[in-house]
Amino acid sequence: MAKNTLTSTMFRTPIISPVLGFLSKLILKLIGWRIENEQPAYKKYVLIAAPHTSNWDFAIFLLVAFSLRMDLHWMGKDSLFPKPFKWLMIWLGGVPVDRSKSNNMVDQMSDYFRDSEELVVIVPPEGTRSKVDRWKTGFYHIARQAEIPIVQGYFDADHKCVGFGPSFFPTGDVDKDIAEIRAFYADKSGIIKANQ
Repeated sequence: MAKNTLTSTMFRTPIISPVLGFLSKLILKLIGWRIENEQPAYKKYVLIAAPHTSNWDFAIFLLVAFSLRMDLHWMGKDSLFPKPFKWLMIWLGGVPVDRSKSNNMVDQMSDYFRDSEELVVIVPPEGTRSKVDRWKTGFYHIARQAEIPIVQGYFDADHKCVGFGPSFFPTGDVDKDIAEIRAFYADKSGIIKANQ
């Protein structure tokens, strides 16, 4: 696969990025949310964001990304990237994935990581805003195949904070590793739960 072209996003656009960074810091302060811990120094990693219970999770994490000048990407099926708007979706951080072939998503994302000097892809492991007993494991297999770390990004609505937990390198024992990752989130509260 040729070097990918996921370099020009809204997070790296001159003028827009600094202005949105300033506004994001201001909004976070006004709504009482704070950022805990420093963002990882890795150039490439999968960033999981949990618990994912509301569309507000994503909005708050976007504010954090702009505040920290992160260059975040997200995966989307290729039908979300039609020809006239493909550039816009990529500028918004999208990575087009062809999901028509089984297990192709993991291979494609692993290739993107291997062909990139820097790439951070955010993935909500629940795959839905509803409470789930089992997480989807695509993020895990991507990290393992691409030989990159998983960074444990979190929301804690009870304490109004967003942060970065420990990094995790997959060992290949999926059940054990996922259980260990999920244990980190045991005391974190999603937005919906916190408001009930």
